[in-house]
Amino acid sequence: MIKFFWGISYKCLNRYPLSSIPKTLPISAASCILTPLPTPLFFSYQADSSMDSRELTPEELEKKKKKEEKAKEKELKKLKAAQKAEAAKLQAQQASNAPKSGKKKSVKREAEEENPDDYIDPETLVGEKKKLSLQMAKTFNPSAVEKSWYAWWEKSKFFEADPSSSKPPFVIVLPPPNVTGALHIGHALTAAIQDTIIRWRRMSGYNTLWVPGTDHAGIATQVVVEKKIMRERKLTRHDIGRESFVTEVWKWKDEYGGTILKQLRGLGASLDWSRECFTMDEKRSRAVTEAFVRLYKEGLIYRDLRLVNWDCVLRTAISDIEVDYIEIKERTPLRIPGYAKPVEFGVLTSFAYPLEGGLGEIVVATTRVETMLGDTAIAIHPEDPRYIHLHGKFAIHPFNGRKLPIVCDAVLVDMNFGTGAVKITPAHDPNDFEVGKRHNLDFINIFTDDGKINSNGGPEFIGMPRFEARVALTEALKEKGLYRGDKHNEMRLGVCSRSNDVVEPLIKPQWYVNCKSMAQQALDAVMDDSSRRMEIIPKQYVAEWKRWLENIRDWCVSRQLWWGHRIPAWYAKLEDDELKELGAYNNHWVVARNEEEAQEEASRIFAGKKFELSQDPDVLDTWFSSGLFPLSVLGWPDDTDDLKAFYPTSVLETGHDILFFWVARMVMLGMKLGGDVPFRKVYLHPMIRDAHGRKMSKSLGNVIDPLEVINGITLQGLHKRLEEGNLDPNELKTAKEGQVKDFPNGIPECGADALRFALVSYTAQSDKINLDIQRVVGYRQWCNKLWNAIRFAMSKLGDDYTPPTKIDPDVMPFGCKWILSVLNKAISKTLLSLESYEFSDAATSVYSWWQFQLCDVFIEVIKPYFASNDPASASERISAQDTLWVCLDNGLRLLHPFMPFVTEELWQRLPSRKDSMRKESIVICEYPSIVECWTNDSVEMEMDMIESVVKSLRSLRSTLAPKERHEREDEMLLSVKGRRESYNLVY
Repeated sequence: MIKFFWGISYKCLNRYPLSSIPKTLPISAASCILTPLPTPLFFSYQADSSMDSRELTPEELEKKKKKEEKAKEKELKKLKAAQKAEAAKLQAQQASNAPKSGKKKSVKREAEEENPDDYIDPETLVGEKKKLSLQMAKTFNPSAVEKSWYAWWEKSKFFEADPSSSKPPFVIVLPPPNVTGALHIGHALTAAIQDTIIRWRRMSGYNTLWVPGTDHAGIATQVVVEKKIMRERKLTRHDIGRESFVTEVWKWKDEYGGTILKQLRGLGASLDWSRECFTMDEKRSRAVTEAFVRLYKEGLIYRDLRLVNWDCVLRTAISDIEVDYIEIKERTPLRIPGYAKPVEFGVLTSFAYPLEGGLGEIVVATTRVETMLGDTAIAIHPEDPRYIHLHGKFAIHPFNGRKLPIVCDAVLVDMNFGTGAVKITPAHDPNDFEVGKRHNLDFINIFTDDGKINSNGGPEFIGMPRFEARVALTEALKEKGLYRGDKHNEMRLGVCSRSNDVVEPLIKPQWYVNCKSMAQQALDAVMDDSSRRMEIIPKQYVAEWKRWLENIRDWCVSRQLWWGHRIPAWYAKLEDDELKELGAYNNHWVVARNEEEAQEEASRIFAGKKFELSQDPDVLDTWFSSGLFPLSVLGWPDDTDDLKAFYPTSVLETGHDILFFWVARMVMLGMKLGGDVPFRKVYLHPMIRDAHGRKMSKSLGNVIDPLEVINGITLQGLHKRLEEGNLDPNELKTAKEGQVKDFPNGIPECGADALRFALVSYTAQSDKINLDIQRVVGYRQWCNKLWNAIRFAMSKLGDDYTPPTKIDPDVMPFGCKWILSVLNKAISKTLLSLESYEFSDAATSVYSWWQFQLCDVFIEVIKPYFASNDPASASERISAQDTLWVCLDNGLRLLHPFMPFVTEELWQRLPSRKDSMRKESIVICEYPSIVECWTNDSVEMEMDMIESVVKSLRSLRSTLAPKERHEREDEMLLSVKGRRESYNLVY
């Protein structure tokens, strides 16, 4: 039986008609008794199973009535005391709650607290353990809390792994950020997730290794340094020469290249800095050379003449991931690097080719008129009745007289689209390239490396930039009477993400990796149920993995840059060669680890002949060295202790956008050269968008710099960052308007902990994160809640408190049993979520326990124990102290992987057990685990009942007018009486 005594103050009788109560309370009439009492509103919850149900004598009833009235008076006094204590400042609380014997000491402390210096952390030398203020600051300050801890962690070598350790290994390789880069929000997400994983595993007894490194970022770095030289010296890289330019790049890297790694420290990333590496350092460079040589000798690397994505500004081939696409709906002028006037795109131009023998003409259409200078055929569908009479015939090129065969190709041509005739430029279009191979056509390149018309384009157009040639050719076609008009054309325009130049398909000799057999191995590693070696999380990306690898093409690994790993291939120019150009004969290449080895190999191949060796000037694709990273960071190709202890690694965490470009290539190279997959799990995080779901763009003004979130920035500061960029006036105006709308007051200082927690919490969103800064601000405010919880604890535990070695919930009050039981469940839920890579669920579990159970309920429940020094409550008070300490110690350790800075600072302030060796830092403490004897389902059920009653009370209160709702005489008091205790909760 559960008995509730319901009393209402006289002024409230009309507001709360008794007839409405059963409808509001979620308690059945069969399980409770409601009794109106002429007293202020309260509940008395009796959980004693041994209630006496016999009838009482008049004397007993009178005695019981007096006893109940006395108890009610006592409860009201306690309520007033609790309210007074809650509203008072910390020093007033400490003074009122201190034992009489410590009264003088309390008065002295109160006087000392009036000294502002006591609340300021003393200066700490870099690398030393942080010195904490005598008194906790009254509010949480992120910048004050987050300084000093990291340098001490690093100097103390808390993050360093030991290859000889007997602990099980857990290894993550940081996806190497570009050496040119500064921290962006994607890096912050990666660091937050990976650091959560690695700190949790470290605290769980693993020999953790998180390897940091940076990528030399071939194109990006070369562009940055080229711009620097042009800005400072008005010179191009060609003006100063390759050797001097590479020297300049190394100087720039040494001066500015470590910026992002310093910023990762500011985020709290617990990387093993003793193993920091760079993709072009000596060890990694040796690994790249070794990999290329081995793959070449196995016949998996070869040289061929094929079509590539060419950047005419950078003068190099670029990878597919470096191509961005602009969706063009109609005729659109765009600014292109190197052109004074905008270039028009989204236009389909039609023109006629004269047919040989006076047979008339055939009309074709193109969006790239200039490429007609390289046309070598016209394709029609073999079943198109309009052109049957042209099978085997020729058209005549109007500018050079070249005969263009009419070829039948059912694969390319759709006879129901346009005129049904397609111009074929095999050297400048991917589809035409395949047609050229099928029909053995000529491949005529008409462009120089910097995008001008070469001699193959004819004397009228030679030397013209390609888009100026487009205009000139259109006019020339009009003059010849071959122009047939133009119209709007919807299209996708590929531009280089580095230079903004329009990508030009160009035929070039390049080095390729044959990926077919390696791709099959990588596919089986994920898809083969009988011998699966790698898991992809979330599972939705397994289908994408399968699609990419089943349709894989050979990988172009050469780039026409100066910054990067020089291809370890030498061309042997023989004395009797007719053609003297570099690469003229494909069978004259020698691949070796160094020039001395190349000399020996060439002497063997060209025995008895005189030759001269020249190294290939090209460099390797950055993704090639990045693909070797899990191997090379551990010392491969040497059989190092690290390689034996830590390969394969445990998990790769990265964005889903580079699943193929990086992840698949690491798996292919790892299995081929390392003998196993490079990691057992792949966790792919979502891509970050702004709060409205838009892709972050400088022109929209919605790019979020994580350092601005951590440190805070004014709206004027945000505007200034835009002004320092290269936006045109219209884009700048739009961007500023976006910032005013989204950040009218700028971004307040949130700190690294709040940003990390918000980002991890967002990972539940599928493939995109719509990042709202206000959510980060909310978690910064929550840090203040944690701060105040520890301040409360310190005031109630006292200076002389000694934590227990163990606790026994069976002899503790109801509230203590409850909080320990729900703490157990929070630990269990957090561990299960972390194990299954459901980081948002893990963060929610920790947050909910701290916010809704510890702070909102338990701390309120135990406050009455400290409201007086009643000896009768001494036992309960000690239990409350011990439980509070246990909860805070476990709660901070549970939260630490998500919020490392604030948890370290608060944990360091907790009293420690006198009879045990306390860990030096929370970083190396044990992660909480379930304690079976804490679980108490019946207590949790009883508390659930109480909370449902509280919610009903709040619902009733909400029906009042705001002014009436907060009148003091109408306060609501919930008195919860268990077997041995009584708690007052005000709502």
